[in-house]
Amino acid sequence: MIGLKNTLGDLNNHLFAQLERLSDEDIDGEKLNEEINRAKAVTSVASKIIENGTLVLEAQKLRDDRMNADTTVPKMLEGGEK
Repeated sequence: MIGLKNTLGDLNNHLFAQLERLSDEDIDGEKLNEEINRAKAVTSVASKIIENGTLVLEAQKLRDDRMNADTTVPKMLEGGEK
């Protein structure tokens, strides 16, 4: 697996770039349809990234609420480095 170093800030930038492409009044017809399909794909993936981020945040809140060093969270739900 390739190590990705994207952040939610990067995601935000990608979403705004997509919005700018959709707002380009110089594209129409097939090019516009391609951009609309790309926007649908981008927003679908972005939604999943946000859902995953929310899950990690909830797992961290659960750990913090218990304030117990013995509380373990599955590795895939860990929020990264502290």
